[in-house]
Amino acid sequence: MTAVPDKAAAQEVGREQHWNSAYRTKGETGVSWFEETPDLSLQLILETGAGPESPLIDIGGGASRIVDALLRKGWSSLAVLDVSRAAIETAQARLGRDAAKVDWVVADVTGWTPERSYRVWHDRAAFHFLTQPAEREAYVERLRLALAPGGHAIIATFAPDGPERCSGLPVQRYAPQTLADTIGKGFELAGSRRHVHTTPWGSTQAFQFSLLRRV
Repeated sequence: MTAVPDKAAAQEVGREQHWNSAYRTKGETGVSWFEETPDLSLQLILETGAGPESPLIDIGGGASRIVDALLRKGWSSLAVLDVSRAAIETAQARLGRDAAKVDWVVADVTGWTPERSYRVWHDRAAFHFLTQPAEREAYVERLRLALAPGGHAIIATFAPDGPERCSGLPVQRYAPQTLADTIGKGFELAGSRRHVHTTPWGSTQAFQFSLLRRV
């Protein structure tokens, strides 16, 4: 009898195919979330009090240029996780020899097993794609496993007045306190910022960035 594929595994394959296709057809600078310099993320990372030797993981980082900026600032314990190998290969090619300074993880965060703890968890626009409660619960479980006590999570999502879809997929929009309530016990909302992102083709998208402290 043929085995029935695990639903979560099938879903992960679907996500991987979707995001690989997005990066291979549109390129790094052709996706709506591209930003040349991630200034707000860098500002919030600074506000956590973490320094260049602090372990940091960028969730759904893909081809984001935040890793480039952190390397230039002397960060030495960086990890980037993304379900899309194409996105990660784009970042690695751009960094050249510096790519060897980063721990690259090709995985869906909802099925990933953290192998170490981090002082900073950064997620710009990955969490809001998790529209099902079970997906969000799996994400939070990994967040709790990976983030050290006293560490900070920076999670950016579309704001309540932001887009309802991105890259052809539905998203879940959040206000800062709603996001904090969704993440749940063990975290406190330490700050938030509203941000209006301009896409490569000139349209705008309303984001909120929440800074959550692990207590």
